[in-house]
Amino acid sequence: MNLVFAGTPAFAVPALKALAEAGHVLRAVYTQPDRPAGRGRRVGESAVKQTARELGLPVRQPARLDAAAAGELRVLAPDAMIVVAYGQLLSPAVLAIPRLGCINVHASLLPRWRGAAPIARAIEAGDAVTGVSIMQMEAGLDTGPVWASAETAITDTDTASTLHDRLSVLGARLLTDTLARLARGDIAAQIQDDAQACYAKKLRKEEAIIDWSQPAAVLHRRIRAFLPRPVACTTFRGKLLRLWGVDPLESTPTTSAPGTLIAVEADGIRVATGAGALNLTRLQLEGGKVLSAHEFANGQRPTVGERLGAPASSYRETGSFDSPQPTRGGGAGAFPGHGARALSRQRAGSGAGCSAAGRLQGGRR
Repeated sequence: MNLVFAGTPAFAVPALKALAEAGHVLRAVYTQPDRPAGRGRRVGESAVKQTARELGLPVRQPARLDAAAAGELRVLAPDAMIVVAYGQLLSPAVLAIPRLGCINVHASLLPRWRGAAPIARAIEAGDAVTGVSIMQMEAGLDTGPVWASAETAITDTDTASTLHDRLSVLGARLLTDTLARLARGDIAAQIQDDAQACYAKKLRKEEAIIDWSQPAAVLHRRIRAFLPRPVACTTFRGKLLRLWGVDPLESTPTTSAPGTLIAVEADGIRVATGAGALNLTRLQLEGGKVLSAHEFANGQRPTVGERLGAPASSYRETGSFDSPQPTRGGGAGAFPGHGARALSRQRAGSGAGCSAAGRLQGGRR
């Protein structure tokens, strides 16, 4: 097929590479303009732009897909436009240009987790299964018919970063399979059931503040969902403390107040929660490096009985919510507003733990 590709972050790279390896003619690669990033605010190229240049593909970076950009796209006359985490709204006029329309790789099993942060929200809600969907784009946000989907289990050790990487590869493989079937004409798209839909709200930095009164199981999921951004945080001796690694200790009985340190061991720092305890294994104190629990304990000498946490207002006074990449480790990722009731692990599509889904206009992909 003659294709145009639109994508920006690392999640889109496996799909771009897979299309090139499958022999599709990539007429152009659209990606977001170069922008400042990181602590040094250096202007950098997107992961997709770097990959496109390595593959020798023409790159286009319009600030907006406006009438002029749409005119250029029309000249390319693609069979389809493949959209993977592009990051711009596509107007109905743009959606109508390719002969087969615009096809999107979405990181959830639609209609569950439509929206901006499906990976993190699936982990936070306790879903046992998630996946990718190949969707025909339309004016609604992630509401179009689904050509194909593929599942993967969410493990108790998955973070948004590890799941992000697994889904990006799964999505690339499913995309090329779907395009091959489209070319043969032996595939039909399935209309989504809006009654089963829920929306994965964009992650807010304020959500990263840990409420130690919640159960250990809930906090464990949230901390994993918020890695590597925005990174769950609390306070320790008046300073912001980010939590990069944690194990749940749901069966650990404790009568201590939530947020109290109940043990300081070489393999972790135990903290009481509303139900059970958490074992903190990797921590980053404001202004410092990411440390193992052993390193942190040697440097800070935390003692049993000390309390973590402070009123939310205190976080705005003690430090920034901005989460730098760790000196060691880290990855890439994305998360759900829900109550503490979503305790049981739900199979994707069940609707439990989801907010009600409205029909949201505009296909920002």
